Amino acid sequence: MSAEKLEKKKTLELRKKHVGPSCKIFFSHDPIKIVRARGQYMYDEKGQRYLDCINNVAHVGHCHPDVVKAGAEQMEQLNTNSRFLHDNLVLYAQRLQATLPDKLSVCYFVNSGSEANDLALRLAWQYTGHKDIITLDNAYHGHVSSLIDISPYKFHQLSDAEMNPSVHVALSPDVYRGKYRADHPDPATAYADEVKDMIHTIHEKGGKIAAFIAESLQSCGGQVIPPVGYYQQVAEHVRKAGGVFIADEVQVGFGRVGTHFWAFQLQGEDFVPDIVTMGKPIGNGHPMSCVVTTKEVAEACMRTGMEYFNTFGGNPVSCAIGLAVLDVIVKEDLQGNALRVGGYLTNLLEKQKEKHPLIGDIRGCGLFVGVELVKDRLKLTPATAEAQEVIYKLKEQHILLSADGPHRNVLKFKPPMCFTTEDADLVVGHIDNILTELEEALGMKLHNTENVENGGNKRTLPTDENGHQYHSGLGHDKGSSQGVAQQTKQTKRLKTKC
Repeated sequence: MSAEKLEKKKTLELRKKHVGPSCKIFFSHDPIKIVRARGQYMYDEKGQRYLDCINNVAHVGHCHPDVVKAGAEQMEQLNTNSRFLHDNLVLYAQRLQATLPDKLSVCYFVNSGSEANDLALRLAWQYTGHKDIITLDNAYHGHVSSLIDISPYKFHQLSDAEMNPSVHVALSPDVYRGKYRADHPDPATAYADEVKDMIHTIHEKGGKIAAFIAESLQSCGGQVIPPVGYYQQVAEHVRKAGGVFIADEVQVGFGRVGTHFWAFQLQGEDFVPDIVTMGKPIGNGHPMSCVVTTKEVAEACMRTGMEYFNTFGGNPVSCAIGLAVLDVIVKEDLQGNALRVGGYLTNLLEKQKEKHPLIGDIRGCGLFVGVELVKDRLKLTPATAEAQEVIYKLKEQHILLSADGPHRNVLKFKPPMCFTTEDADLVVGHIDNILTELEEALGMKLHNTENVENGGNKRTLPTDENGHQYHSGLGHDKGSSQGVAQQTKQTKRLKTKC
């Protein structure tokens, strides 16, 4: 390697000096310096191995030899922009389209999920001639300016933020702690009707709907699985209003959900978005992404007279890597692995829920799983500091996991697709031990009716693993474990196709 090898202290020093202070780092008080990775494992500068439960970017496994080889071989031959004819571009587009419904047949290649979602908005605006966008609460769609506007996960953090008047935030279809929960007779229709009413209000004020955009499964929003039928009904309302439906598959596509190749297909085989965006797993860490849409949308945009060009989007090296990723998914049956191992992991976690009052809900599909921690299963009091304690304690055991959601209390599993049942046993075993210690310190038991704050040890966590500030410590927020064994209707499992 030509780059100088630095001491960890020097690396951190240079980062603080030359990298923007708003660029957060995992475990900010004691960050890990990762120097290499393979499969589902990452290694620090001392050779210590960490089990990676976070990385949905290294989709088929870190530094997969087939993917590395494909990129290196193509880089030795040619890399140029897509204004020259090259087989890799058209062959990859053909292979990618074969995984999608026939209606979705036109590809635009870009470099990141943010670029993909930005282009999707542009296509929607050009196709419909309308401006208004409906997004979901707690959604995250990317870091560019147009996407911050439609990402409540981000703009809610801005104290003096003024919402773009053309952006409208619908309720997150969360059946655990949302407005319509699992005890509702038809939460899918109830949440979709909220969108229908929102469209009516927008029209009354003179607006016109260009698009409804949603992550097929909300990730940063807390691993939210929409009730089956929700997106079909929303799409009907949106299309009736002259808009299009954009499905953001950046974090959940390419077989992660196990039963299907794309997460939007969980809503039913009859549901087809008008635009689908992809990123992260598409290149296994290589900067590559794609927007796929219908001929009607693509042709309408062509009629505007404005061409679309992206210097690096769809270059021969990126497409060679993309083809290799698709090959590995099939060759190693990684979609099947996601189904089998994801089911095994979920079952392990469900057993932990029976044992630990801090676990309020287990939800997920394939290798996309969330564990929501609460101090009270009836009040759903978020166990935010406790979730951060779990993350830090796992780090001490050389396991990397993250917590997210609007209350930062949802443990997120989205590991490389080569994750195994042995890996699941390891991480769940450690979570079991950590939760046992926490609950003993807090005085929590399944049938205990005492308040959490009656617990013994009251420690504080100044930041979460992303560097976010917290002011409450363990046991400082009032909450009760009263009735945790009852949980009853509001958290029963809805029918899904996971």
